[in-house]
Amino acid sequence: MAKLYDQITDKLQDFIAAQQIFFVATAPLSPTGHVNLSPKGLDSFRVLSPHQVAYLDLTGSGNETSAHLQENGRMTLMFCAFAGAPLILRLYGQGRVVLPDDAEWLVLSGLFPAIPGARQIVVAEIDRVHHNLRDGRAAV
Repeated sequence: MAKLYDQITDKLQDFIAAQQIFFVATAPLSPTGHVNLSPKGLDSFRVLSPHQVAYLDLTGSGNETSAHLQENGRMTLMFCAFAGAPLILRLYGQGRVVLPDDAEWLVLSGLFPAIPGARQIVVAEIDRVHHNLRDGRAAV
C-alpha cells in the first residue's frame, strides 16, 4: 500500500528517528550527468518541522550532492525499515547547503553531536512525502 503526504507526520518522524541509515539522491540537469546516491548514518539527521529536515554531511566521499543542489536543488531522501514492518519512506524536496562560514551554521550545527569530518549541513524543504508499506501491516 502506498501513501502520499504533503508533510512529515508525527508517526513518520518517529519512524525516521528509529532508523540508523538513510540515503540521499541528487542529479544534475544534464541527461549525461550521473545520479548521485549516498548512504548516510550516525546521529546526523533531524526533522526541523513537518516541511523541513537537515542532515550533517561528513567527508569521506566526493561532494556531488553539493554541486547538484547548487545547480538545481532537487533531492530525495530515503529511509528503509531494516527491522519490524517493511517500510520505504521517501522525502522529496529542494535542498541547500550550509557551510561552516555561513551565519546559520552555529545554530544548525548545535542540533548535532560533534562528529569528526563534518563539512556542511544540508537543509531540505520537503514538499512530498511518500511511503510504501506491504499490505497487512499496520499503517504509519
